[in-house]
Amino acid sequence: MNYANIKFTDIANGEGVRTSLFVSGCTHHCKNCFNKETWDFNYGKPFTKEVEDKIFASLKPDYINGLTLLGGEPMELINQQGLLPFIKRVRQTYPNKTIWCYSGYLFEELLGTGGDAKKIMRAHCDITNELLSNIDILVDGEFVEEKKDITLRFKGSSNQRIIDVKSSLKQNKIVLSPYNEKRNNKIITMQKNSETLTNAMSV
Repeated sequence: MNYANIKFTDIANGEGVRTSLFVSGCTHHCKNCFNKETWDFNYGKPFTKEVEDKIFASLKPDYINGLTLLGGEPMELINQQGLLPFIKRVRQTYPNKTIWCYSGYLFEELLGTGGDAKKIMRAHCDITNELLSNIDILVDGEFVEEKKDITLRFKGSSNQRIIDVKSSLKQNKIVLSPYNEKRNNKIITMQKNSETLTNAMSV
């Protein structure tokens, strides 16, 4: 498995301050994807033991809430193979840290219980359920440009869901996280003002 980037002290991709790992490889090819270079499975650098150790060191401080997996597509089959032992190590070493995962696949497709049959073949294998059981929050679904909404928290388009994985597996139904709700007006206004200032400075 290759990885494209690691963001330490990331505050954009999940609750609190996090370490975010962007893996390489994605077969979704969403329109206006912000990370097109990561579609290539050979992009970036090999995910080695040394890289793992750097991430582990970054997770140690109390102010780091946890780890986020993005891409690319973490749940492509080849990436699942690379991530499972790493995620199990994170879970064992830092049981109180949360693990978030962003995937273009639907939760049902990852479980192999519904959705697009072709996507199930690309996303579900004999280790997928074990990988999911070690994830706390899954942001699922492809980014859809036409459904982009800046009032949403931790996701780009309204079709995506922020799922409480552990509760969903326990109850055998989709349980949405409270983070699925929209942000308050103050935050939205601040973001709009920031975007306006950025656009003005670029003229």
